Amino acid sequence: MPRPPRDETPDAAAGSRADAAPSAPRSRDGAPPASPGRAASAAPGPRAADLVADAVRAGILSGELAPGAPLREEELSATHGVSRHTARTALTRLAAERLVTAEPYRGVRVSLLDDDALVALQQLRCALETEAVRIARDRGIRPAGVDAALDALAAAEASGDWPATLDAHARVHLALVDAAGSPRIAEEYRRLDSEMHLLLTHVRPAYSPGALTAEHRAYVEEAWADPQRAVRAHLEHSTQAILQGRRSVSPYDDTSGHDAQRP
Repeated sequence: MPRPPRDETPDAAAGSRADAAPSAPRSRDGAPPASPGRAASAAPGPRAADLVADAVRAGILSGELAPGAPLREEELSATHGVSRHTARTALTRLAAERLVTAEPYRGVRVSLLDDDALVALQQLRCALETEAVRIARDRGIRPAGVDAALDALAAAEASGDWPATLDAHARVHLALVDAAGSPRIAEEYRRLDSEMHLLLTHVRPAYSPGALTAEHRAYVEEAWADPQRAVRAHLEHSTQAILQGRRSVSPYDDTSGHDAQRP
């Protein structure tokens, strides 16, 4: 006896089964879980990785995460409620900024700038800042935010707030660089500035109140008049002062102030 025809086509049946299937749970970063025995292929959401990178960066630049401190994917994943893939993406971004270093058999750690790395950093910083100031000067562009940055530096210095002093100090130099109107120079300089901020978070120079602001007000005027000479002189002095300070005390043991240094 022939069977009665089914009420649904194969396509319709498949659709019914798909509609009935429960949706897979997702992690907080939006990535679906991996199938059993198969690695997840979905890339993490860029926003989630940015948020994790921002949080870790803040911890590094505030000094909460000390140079050499390990950063483990599984811990970041648990802390921020994201997948390990997202945590790995965040660490990759911080490595591109040289705030963290990946080492064989040791994993990822907060970066330590040795003397050679400091010298190389300052040399590249000098090249970028010199060219940026030269471009701005040749175009007759006075750095728009530099006066406000100098005023912020004076206020932070007077209050004795070292993190605020670091931020304002960075703003002075970034105002000079941004005046050139070159996105590429500004982008590269900001990468270097993060490294310098990391170093100075753990090396607090000793100088008289107001001296740093006065020095940078003079530097801005000198750099505008002769970029190559002024920028080189400023950063070479800074490099030598930091190196001398390191010879007298470990830069990561103390932030109470020691031999005069100039950022």
